[in-house]
Amino acid sequence: MKIAIGSDHRGFGLKQLVIQTVAEGGHNYQDFGSYNGTEPVDYPDVAFKVARAVARGEFHYGILICGTGIGMCIAANKVKGIRAALSHDLLTARRAREHNDANILCLSGETDKALALRIVATFLGTAFAGGRHQVRVDKIRAIEEGE
Repeated sequence: MKIAIGSDHRGFGLKQLVIQTVAEGGHNYQDFGSYNGTEPVDYPDVAFKVARAVARGEFHYGILICGTGIGMCIAANKVKGIRAALSHDLLTARRAREHNDANILCLSGETDKALALRIVATFLGTAFAGGRHQVRVDKIRAIEEGE
């Protein structure tokens, strides 16, 4: 899989661990920044880069990390075709994929590191269930199209 990964300065430390885990899992990735944890970065700038790359089909999934994960999630969801989900546990990571066909995982940079890596593995390892959930995802797409 190809994964687009980005963070602001508050998510930088966790992003480095996520990159290592993604690489060790045999996935290709691109780091969209931030590139250090000290220089302030505006999270919408990174979120838009990752979201646009995923929406264009250049990457299978994206992972975004900021202080709470909320800002990245809000910004990414402004891009047509993106279904970003903020996950704080394994249930929300699994359901984001199974039920919502989420294509971007958002995390808080303050999440326990071991738990965050398990959330990433769960998100990347869970398939969309389709069926009745496809109908709901199609309704979201229709809203994006203004129908």
